[in-house]
Amino acid sequence: MAALPAKLLRVALIVSVLGGLYWLALDKHAERDALRQASVELTAACSAKLQGYALTPGELYRSPYLLKTTGRSSRLRGYSEEDVRAIQRGCNIVDDTQGQLARGGARERWNATRYSRSSHASCDQCHQGVGDKQDAAGNRLVGSNGLAASWVMADMYDRFTGLLLPYELRQMQCYINSSNGFKPNAAEDLIRDVTAYSRFLAAALDLKVGNHYPEQGMDEIPASATLRRGDDYVRGAHVYRQRCATCHGLQALGTVVQGRVLYPALAGPESFSLDSRMNFARMNTVMPGFICRNMPLGEEGSLDNQQCRDIAYYLSTLPRPAGDKQGPLAAAWQQLMMTVMPPLTQYADSLGSNDTPLAPD
Repeated sequence: MAALPAKLLRVALIVSVLGGLYWLALDKHAERDALRQASVELTAACSAKLQGYALTPGELYRSPYLLKTTGRSSRLRGYSEEDVRAIQRGCNIVDDTQGQLARGGARERWNATRYSRSSHASCDQCHQGVGDKQDAAGNRLVGSNGLAASWVMADMYDRFTGLLLPYELRQMQCYINSSNGFKPNAAEDLIRDVTAYSRFLAAALDLKVGNHYPEQGMDEIPASATLRRGDDYVRGAHVYRQRCATCHGLQALGTVVQGRVLYPALAGPESFSLDSRMNFARMNTVMPGFICRNMPLGEEGSLDNQQCRDIAYYLSTLPRPAGDKQGPLAAAWQQLMMTVMPPLTQYADSLGSNDTPLAPD
């Protein structure tokens, strides 16, 4: 008989723990529902972008971009208030993944930072112009990695993995490799809202599913597109210091002012991993294409193909997180290099800055 109360006590303890977890799950679901229903405070870039595309709830949607560029008017199915909030949240995530501009911090970005080891990574660093980069005349720019053009590709063959990847899985890869982070669930609000924003951009720009558009991807630069002088580390380091270091830092560790990332790291622990498409050693045509099309800011197109490949080659030699496919030895080596190289390089730079220039003959 004495054993019965002990068993009841154990059962009661288990039920209490499970009940507590269930109550906690209900509380979290209620918090997420409240966020879904709350009005969205847009970043400045998203406010301008979505206002320019006339995003409002209604039965019909007409794209002002289409009317402006072609003179045609469209009659598409409109968006509910819930749809509009999802699109707005998706734009905010792309523009401010780390939640630096959010009133409630990362919580208003669906805690996107929990999927990213890097505190610098943001979607629009690669997907320029909040995923929709255009020139002053409204022309979509080649190689800007437009989100709308990426979405309409539907299930896209990915030569990086050799698989057909839907849009949601391609987003998940971004968190794993470009953010050096962790894979969200495909049903996460984070993934859903960015997909909603990308799909809205495709409707606003009148892009058709299954078509390939010039702004989709990076507009890669192979070695055959150069004078075939060969990619050179020394040339790359020289051009980087001339054209890139002002923003990204002498050691490519990025620029942070008062806790806000002004320019992201291109090397070191806050950078993309060795598994990223941006890693020249793994995909040696992608990063040069991105540099030539999108850098330096305000001077896009001022670098030639060879300079872009040299810069990318130089950056690929700098230490960065190993990624999931590299194994523990590569991870340990990269971690050692990320610890040792910055102070050594800084010391070497200080010696070089104290050198007295030789007088001319």
